[in-house]
Amino acid sequence: MTADFEPLQNDLLLRAAKEYHEAKGNHDFFECCRSPEIASTLTLQPIDRYHGLVDAAIIFSDILVIPQAMGMTVEMVDKKGPHFPNPLKSPTDGQYEEVMKRDVDVKAELDYVYKAITLTRQKLKGRVPLFGFCGAPWTLLSYMVEGGGSKLFIQAKTWIYRYPKESKALLQKIAELCVEYLALQVKAGAQIVQVFDSWAAELSPSAFQQFSLPYLRYISANLPKRLADLGQERVPMVVFAKGAWYALDDLCASGYNVVGLDWLHKPVDAMGIAKGRVTLQGNADPGVLYGGKEAITAVVEEMVKGFGGGKQGWIANLGHGITPFVDPDNLRFYFEEIHRLTSD
Repeated sequence: MTADFEPLQNDLLLRAAKEYHEAKGNHDFFECCRSPEIASTLTLQPIDRYHGLVDAAIIFSDILVIPQAMGMTVEMVDKKGPHFPNPLKSPTDGQYEEVMKRDVDVKAELDYVYKAITLTRQKLKGRVPLFGFCGAPWTLLSYMVEGGGSKLFIQAKTWIYRYPKESKALLQKIAELCVEYLALQVKAGAQIVQVFDSWAAELSPSAFQQFSLPYLRYISANLPKRLADLGQERVPMVVFAKGAWYALDDLCASGYNVVGLDWLHKPVDAMGIAKGRVTLQGNADPGVLYGGKEAITAVVEEMVKGFGGGKQGWIANLGHGITPFVDPDNLRFYFEEIHRLTSD
């Protein structure tokens, strides 16, 4: 049964925050994800801190909860990032077969995410919409075989080029789980969902066509069907394939309502490629937040002009997540400049 929520009062978008460390206390990262109360508190921090400046919240969670639900151990190591103690080594290592045969109950395994979403919607009281999200199949496979982040992606490339059939089978399984996971997030209260293909840049254009795009399309094609099965209305879908500048035209035709852009795109060129088929989201380099106000203003001016000015047809955002040690006041100024330069 779907919970009742107060009417939405703001249908624009964005996100940021920093009081994270205070709220998480002595809990490790995934403990915070598994606590609906802590996850909800962390989700709301940027909304409260930058009141009236940010136009959406995104649920505090992580893309790697899906591999966890698939039975893999994932740890968040301080100053290192995500770590899989026992990554997939080959299709014959035993674990691959176990993962492929496992009947994953996404509803039960990730129940804490849905509870966090419902709690957050109730706390938001309609102030801004709430994003749900998942990792894209290619990005999740990369983590599952690399054992964490990578600079060379040796294992991921070994898998797709040496074991393409087995890789595609795993990608398909992940895609199916993503559909169910996103659908249940919407049922819990998410009003828009985003698929993050964080490692898309590691694929050549032809490899992207084989090992990423078909599974992104599977999600966009099947999520609305699953929502209908659950008696839920469709929600906007966003795809963000970081570094896949060569695939923008394909992404605009991939079934999503919004395509996120990183800072490798010139907004004016992206608008020319999109041709109104989708809303574009982006795309300032997060690194500008290390600069002063003059640098921030210049980047925002270029971004606003490139997207055509005003507030229609694009969603102002950074080209990726906020990086460490950013001054919160610089982030505030970035938001204020967006509002100032799009006020007419």
